[in-house]
Amino acid sequence: MKDDCIATPHSHGENATLRPRVEEQILVRITGQDRPGLTAAVMGILAKYDAKVLDIGQADIHSTLSLGILIRMDEMKSGLAMKELLFKATELGVNIGFSPISDDEYEDWVGHQGKNRYILMMLGRQLEARQIQAATQILADQGLNIDSILRLTGRKSIKQLDKHTRACIQFSLRGEPTNRQEMQSKLMKLSQEMEVDFSFQKDDMFRRMRRLICFDMDSTLIQTECIDELAERNGVGAEVRAITESAMRGEIDFKESFTRRVALLKGLDVSVMQDIAEHLPMTEGVDRLMSVLKTCGYKIAILSGGFTYFGEYLQRRYGIDYVYANELEIGEDGKLTGRYVGEVVDGHRKAELLKLIAQVEKVNLAQTIAVGDGANDLPMISEAGLGIAFHAKPRVVANAEQSISTIGLDGVLYFLGFKDSYLGEQGKL
Repeated sequence: MKDDCIATPHSHGENATLRPRVEEQILVRITGQDRPGLTAAVMGILAKYDAKVLDIGQADIHSTLSLGILIRMDEMKSGLAMKELLFKATELGVNIGFSPISDDEYEDWVGHQGKNRYILMMLGRQLEARQIQAATQILADQGLNIDSILRLTGRKSIKQLDKHTRACIQFSLRGEPTNRQEMQSKLMKLSQEMEVDFSFQKDDMFRRMRRLICFDMDSTLIQTECIDELAERNGVGAEVRAITESAMRGEIDFKESFTRRVALLKGLDVSVMQDIAEHLPMTEGVDRLMSVLKTCGYKIAILSGGFTYFGEYLQRRYGIDYVYANELEIGEDGKLTGRYVGEVVDGHRKAELLKLIAQVEKVNLAQTIAVGDGANDLPMISEAGLGIAFHAKPRVVANAEQSISTIGLDGVLYFLGFKDSYLGEQGKL
């Protein structure tokens, strides 16, 4: 509370009577049908009585307004201001309410500003009350308070159904989870049970300034494994799949399985690779994602245990900045020799490359993103500031803090904080 000495309204000259200036806080709440000029009208009245705005927030759902304004003003003027606001509310056809806020209540509220802030995003084809209830109960159990809720996806028609529909809402949270690992585990379990994806991130400057994104290629950017496509063309599909499954069971490591699978490709004509590249099945959302990332200046890399031939094809198609993958050796007869050239790009190498590119681009690791589906993507997913498991194997989902399993790859945009309304032409399907 602030006390100053001021002249009373009817005092003048040497005989003016001084009284202490007393200021108070009032929370003004306005609800009703939204319309242009409403906020300007309210602020015009508050300005007339010299009100200071301590906080303001507004939500608009289906043209229904909910506006809150916390003001501090001379208590001698507050009665007149509230009376005038009541008349204006009646004129505008909205509801208005007032709540006094004591100095101690206000200071206690201000003191909570020092608490950590987090962002939780929920993503799916559609969101239902049962999913939101379950997620917000987990937050409440962890002692986190929801400050605001924001819809990131556009409004969808209920008459013209779209198979690629998507829904994402963002919760702004305050506080510190009592057990973050337990909370993360419950969110991932809920994700699998209710077909909804989550991203829980600290709301710091790095979340708003991501600059480098690294993708796995096979079963991430494209909906196939290129080595399987090559094996089928060479008549050894079953043998290659058996080795792949053995590696996934942990019976052999990636380098050994890769060497054995490549050996089975011996004799395949290189022209087959071009045909496969031109008919690669792209993952849902890739075109939209790449368009937005390039427009917004992100550096994009492919870090793949697949083959450079296909990575470079995607590089030309999307303007990707870096491609690191495995190089197949081609003989003088234009056929694959069954060997590879150079170092194998395995999980460890992917993590090294992410750090190397970040260093070259002068990007803090906290500003990096890694997206992949397989066990050999876990090292780079763990290393990146934001690691995302995409339609991933159970082991990968269990070890990643963020996952997308319900929609296409453009779901990454929402985890980066993009709203459909920001994206304009680049955001169209």
